Formats: sequence, C-alpha cells, structure tokens
Amino acid sequence: MIKVLNIISDTNIGGAGRVLLNYMSRTDREHFDVSVAVPKGSLLKAPLEELGTTVYEVEGLADRSYHKDDVKQLMDLIRRVDPDIVHTHGALSGRIAGRRCGKKVIYTRHSAFPVPAKLKYPPGRWVNKWVNEYYSDHIIAVSPATAENLTDAGISDKNITVMMNGVTPVARKTPEECDALRARWGIEPDDFVLGILARIEPYKGHMYILEAMKLLGEQGKKVRLLVAGTGAFEEELKAKTQEMGLSDRVVYLGFQSDVAAVLSVLDLQLNASYGTEACSMSLLEGLSMGLPAVVSTYGGNPWLIDDGEVGLLFENRNSAALAACIARLMDEPQTMERMKKRAVEVFSQRFTAEIFAQNTENVYYKVLEGKNHE
Repeated sequence: MIKVLNIISDTNIGGAGRVLLNYMSRTDREHFDVSVAVPKGSLLKAPLEELGTTVYEVEGLADRSYHKDDVKQLMDLIRRVDPDIVHTHGALSGRIAGRRCGKKVIYTRHSAFPVPAKLKYPPGRWVNKWVNEYYSDHIIAVSPATAENLTDAGISDKNITVMMNGVTPVARKTPEECDALRARWGIEPDDFVLGILARIEPYKGHMYILEAMKLLGEQGKKVRLLVAGTGAFEEELKAKTQEMGLSDRVVYLGFQSDVAAVLSVLDLQLNASYGTEACSMSLLEGLSMGLPAVVSTYGGNPWLIDDGEVGLLFENRNSAALAACIARLMDEPQTMERMKKRAVEVFSQRFTAEIFAQNTENVYYKVLEGKNHE
C-alpha cells in the first residue's frame, strides 16, 4: 500500500480543489492510501470526507503558498502520517516540509498565465528553477500551456509530466427540470442560450462576451446569456451590462453549486479568458453531457476544445470573432448536432476521472521507482 498525503491551501472549492475531489472519487484504494491536509475550516473538508478520505485540518496554511509557521505545522503532520509521497497543490510550504522530512514530493501546477520578466531572466529565473526543482521530485502540469509556463521560467521539461484534468460525467437534468430552470431564469422558448461559468474577474473576459452579445443583438440574433459565478469585477460588469442595454438579455446567477443545472439549459458554453486559464473543469463537464463550446485561444483552451470538432476557437480579446463563432453555430444546426455527439466521444476518450486517476497514480509509481533526491 502506497501512502500519499495531499496538501492544499484553499479554503474555498476552486479549480485545484475540484481536481482533487475528482481524483478521490476514482482513486485505486486497493493500492493507494490517500489523505489530504487542508486549512482549518476549509470547505473542501466535508466533500472529501463524503468520499471516504481522511482529512487533516491544519492551523494557518489558509490561501497562502508559503509561511514559515506552515512549514513547521506540516512537518509535524508529515512525521505523524509518514506518507511515501507528499503531493502539493501550489503549496510551497508543503513542498519544503516534505523535502525536510525526506519524502518524495510531487507538485501539481494548476494555472497558466503570462510569465513575468523577473522569472524569465536571471537571476529570478535561476532562483525559480532551483526552488521548483529542489523542492519537488516531479511536477504535474495540467495542460501544455502550464508546462510552457514552467519551462519559460527555467524549469527543465524532464521534471514535468503534462496531465490534462479529468472529471466525473455530469448528468443532464430531465426535460421537466430544464423547463423549470428556463422559467426561473426568464429564458424564452426561442432563445439561444449562452453561458459562462467562471470567477467574475477582468481576465476571464466577460466584457468581451458582453460586447459579442451586443453585436449579435444588432444582427437580429435572439440570444440570452447566463453568467454563473462571483468575483471582484461583478458590480462593474453588471453596471456595464445596464449601460450597454443588455439587462434584459443577461442573467446573473451568482455562485451555483449545481453545475449540471446551468449546463443543462445551455446551447453553447463560453470561455473568453485572456489572463489565466489552464484546464477548465466546467468545459470538461460540458463535454461530458455533449455541450459544445466557443473558447478563446488563450492558455490551455486549445487543448480542450478541438476547433471545428467539439466547438470553435476565437482570437483572444476579439469580440467580433467571438460573435461570428456564435452566429455560425446558430446558423448551422447540423454542425451543432455533430459537435454534440463528438463532445461525448472526446470526453470518454480523454477526460474522464478514471483516466485522470490512473495517470496520476502512474506518476506516483514513476517517482517511487526513481532515485532518492540528493
């Protein structure tokens, strides 16, 4: 039995937390004893325990990558648990603690963003390379874009495995439930329904979606947009919606724990990110129920949505290109039907939670077969 202690500093359930939950739903419990350390009070604790996972709550650690006090707390925990592998999710404190305790350390990088100049060039590049390579035996990158981030900042590609996320399939709501949801959100029978499920932050590209909505309306397209999520940009985005005369076509849903409810009433899912995007869980969940997507070419999006197969790609920050993609699919119902069928096939072949769990455990085996860190 191989013992693995995951360490994650998130207090809320974000992308990394959802990745971890999907893994725990499909872990090979016959060969792996996997536990998770979370900050005290983290929302991850309950759903992890529902999956039969041993969860350790740690004082401190909350929503921060490094603090010297967290290193001490985690070293105490690692000595008690005595895992074969410490697997961290962005938590540098966990990597340092794992190394100091003499454990094999794996680090998953969950994000992709423009690499700042201070990490691209010496001396920052040298420091970044040393920290990441010394304090981990191997790094998992959740998309090729994430791996490129790492190598651009000096890390050797020999230390990186690219592993796309996987999710549990999302069941579509019944026709009766969909009718009730459409009524609740003011969706009319002839509306073509678009949706974005993401934090409401500027870099997620909501403004470009609003501009595309305005263009589509000017073309006589009857579209409605559902915006699921919250964030720092929310009030400003709502004000822009009103200013652009879109208040009757855009519905703000707030945080939605039932992702299936939103996805089930959409005709297309949108992703307009231009500042950080690695491997969107909501795009994968949409594919699992046969939902095509129109997404920006930023980050990991092109590795999830095959252009012309399960959706369309548009140039970053280009509202007209986004509107043109949506209009094309509205005008080509046969293309939409083909994409819906292909989406389920692609999901089953590449993005299931089972595939993801097996790939993760293959990395565990690989690391344990390697030489001890020197």
